[in-house]
Amino acid sequence: MEINPYKKLAEKLDALPNGFPSTKDEAELRLLAKLFSPEEAALAACLQPELETVEAISARAGGEPEELRKTLKGMSRQGLINAGKLDDGLGYGLMPFVVGIYEMQVSTIDNELAQLFENYYRQAFGEMLKIKPQFHRVIPVGETVRNSLEIRPFESAADLVDTAQSWGVLDCICRKQKALIGEPCKHPIDVCMVLDHSPGAFDHSTVIRALNQEEALATLRRAAEAGLVHSVSNNQQGVHYICNCCTCSCGILRGMSSLGIANVVARSAFVNQVDDALCSGCNDCVELCQFEALVVDGVAMVNTVRCVGCGVCVLACSTGALGLVRRPEESILATPETLADWGTKRAVSRELDLDPK
Repeated sequence: MEINPYKKLAEKLDALPNGFPSTKDEAELRLLAKLFSPEEAALAACLQPELETVEAISARAGGEPEELRKTLKGMSRQGLINAGKLDDGLGYGLMPFVVGIYEMQVSTIDNELAQLFENYYRQAFGEMLKIKPQFHRVIPVGETVRNSLEIRPFESAADLVDTAQSWGVLDCICRKQKALIGEPCKHPIDVCMVLDHSPGAFDHSTVIRALNQEEALATLRRAAEAGLVHSVSNNQQGVHYICNCCTCSCGILRGMSSLGIANVVARSAFVNQVDDALCSGCNDCVELCQFEALVVDGVAMVNTVRCVGCGVCVLACSTGALGLVRRPEESILATPETLADWGTKRAVSRELDLDPK
């Protein structure tokens, strides 16, 4: 009997380091059926994570290369698969569901997709978010760190912006999704940032609004002042986006509030420190902290286990009593060098076959 193409694709996606767990009621298959036609799902299930030429895909999947090329190009435009340049032409590859396929639906998500995602999220995301290394890591704005000389380039949101050559902003799909199911949050939606090392990378995008460097830094500041936590992919090299997250809507941080999972995001190399002499005990920091890492008993006190070193509370402190300091070196979480290194470590954690035949 022929295998359901959506089931085959779901299994292929779950074999990636990111994961795509199955559910008892097959919520994952309904989600894929909303996004892929049966033919597209069958073709995507034949792809490899690495980019390949149409000819190589055709040899494995069958079909005339020219027809296959049209289908693959259309799927890449829909954000269903990866596409990129190879030495001998354009290549195509399998994209993870998260972070990947789902986020690419930011301009097309509707009520149906939002509800399908919510059903899947509540059943399956807990399994994905418990795996280490985490999808995302927290990075602070450099000005919230007391000694800026202690900051390495990959540890600062502002430094990531400074070293890019192109900047852009688009709507946060997490807040769009929650609003579509009738559960909007108060935070700004237009603060999902993308970066590139090629000039003019977003100038012709229909989804991303291109920014200059000054506008990108202003967006970063606006997000922080709204109480949002900066997080990026959990690798040092090749970071190309900055999510500005909240525990009420964002898929990663909502793992804490909705699913009750601790350590859903890798903390930064910094931790909050209070100057008791300057603290007025006003409680402003407590109200802003999304990780319940602060209490006030005369003065603010930090739970260093809960603190992720985001610096959001530092910007809100009117007396200058708060500031981030570097954690002891032995308690700083190691950040994988590249996305491939992250994938390898995650595959080991999930006991996946790193060299499938």
